Amino acid sequence: MPGLVNVLVIVAVIALVVVRQCSARRISGDRRWWVLPGILLVMALREPGLVDRDHEMLSVVILGAELVVGLVTGAGWGWTARLWRGEDGSLWSKGTRATAYVWTGGLALRVALYGAAAALGVHQGSSALMMALAATLLVRSGVLALRAAGIPASYGDAADRAPFRQAWKDRV
Repeated sequence: MPGLVNVLVIVAVIALVVVRQCSARRISGDRRWWVLPGILLVMALREPGLVDRDHEMLSVVILGAELVVGLVTGAGWGWTARLWRGEDGSLWSKGTRATAYVWTGGLALRVALYGAAAALGVHQGSSALMMALAATLLVRSGVLALRAAGIPASYGDAADRAPFRQAWKDRV
């Protein structure tokens, strides 16, 4: 029964992530978009069991395939998101139907890799999943940052008006 509960929790979390990514979300101008994926990557590398010692070669091949799936999913996720500037000059992002397809395809490939590993007797720990998630988030954030840099600031951008507002506050 706990295995079924774990599967249901994983499906619920994935559904929540997909729904959140398909709703409009404001993108901050934070230049540290790589920090969270970096932390996940370090945590994954510190955990024992990244590679199954009984099946080292197969484990490394499956881990490499998992990372490739993560990279492709992250790139697809970043390129399929819609980006635009709000009236106040802030940058917004919203996943599209294609984003949901990318997520579904990435999930199906991960399930297939997990099934192949299980059929071959290769043990995969949570660190492999964490590393693939870090790769996904890193590439997605990088692609969004790259795309966001190409979107011109709107006329009367909030950043352009900030000095005026500050000067107005100083006079009052």
